[in-house]
Amino acid sequence: MPHILAVLEQRGGVAKKVSQETLAAARSLADDLECEVHGLLIGPPNMKGDGLGEYGADKVLTSLDGELELYQASRYGQVAAEQATAGEYAAIVVAATSLGKDLGPRIAARLGCTLASDVTGISGSDGIAVSRPAFSGKAIYRIKITTRPCVISIRPNAFSPILTSHPGTIEEVSAGNGGKASDARTVAVKAPEHATMDVAEASIVVSGGRGLREAEHFKLVEELAQALGGAVGASRAVVDAGWRPHAEQVGQTGKTVSPNLYIALGISGAIQHLAGMRTAKVIVAVNKDADAPIFKVADYGIVGDVFEVVPRLTEEIKKAKDG
Repeated sequence: MPHILAVLEQRGGVAKKVSQETLAAARSLADDLECEVHGLLIGPPNMKGDGLGEYGADKVLTSLDGELELYQASRYGQVAAEQATAGEYAAIVVAATSLGKDLGPRIAARLGCTLASDVTGISGSDGIAVSRPAFSGKAIYRIKITTRPCVISIRPNAFSPILTSHPGTIEEVSAGNGGKASDARTVAVKAPEHATMDVAEASIVVSGGRGLREAEHFKLVEELAQALGGAVGASRAVVDAGWRPHAEQVGQTGKTVSPNLYIALGISGAIQHLAGMRTAKVIVAVNKDADAPIFKVADYGIVGDVFEVVPRLTEEIKKAKDG
């Protein structure tokens, strides 16, 4: 029986949180197909795969090379595709992060197989089937994949990490020889001076819109996000106005997020914005317009002035945490 290969992500030799979600999706599919999950971790020689078995991997395969500490598109694609071929896997699961959106198609191209991208549901009870939002979240596609192998990229935060009592095993595999020199190579990654949490990976996102009136008022969003331990997001209108960087933009032309909690402050809820956040598990909206579209998708809505509601909300959250 072919197994499932989960291609994991690391930063600085440490597996990222999204790798736990990738293993959870792979584990769900493997349980339906009654097979094993093998996690593939590509990175530097000091990288460890310890503890990943507890998140659903029966076996963790480490591919180690000093040149692989940073993401190298061609090398990573080569290593993953060669391992997928050698192991005769039924499916290769990656995360639909900025890295995974580049790597997934490369693996599929090398294998000449199907790619299902940005999925939010996965099943193997009747063959391999996936589901994903379409038409800005107005519909859900359900796609049955009949070819083997196939590559599946999962939307971050769409699958909750699982914990098992099985430690799994660790095995080192080939990192390849690099093959033909690539035209592009990552030589360094420079972090911004004021690094912030990525909205695509955060479990809590607090976003602000034009209802905040001006850039200086975004401190209300930042303070609430800090109190909750979440990331700051923004609507397209805010980014276009130059109030916030594009990295924080949530929506069809920004980032798609699926956090456990999404708070929209002064955001009307245009369809382009809803397309990027409507799969959040819990949505809270604050807007003075009772007819704002955001309330149609919100689990909890507060009709009120953000300048009155948000400071009080932040204060009460701080009190609850301190108490």
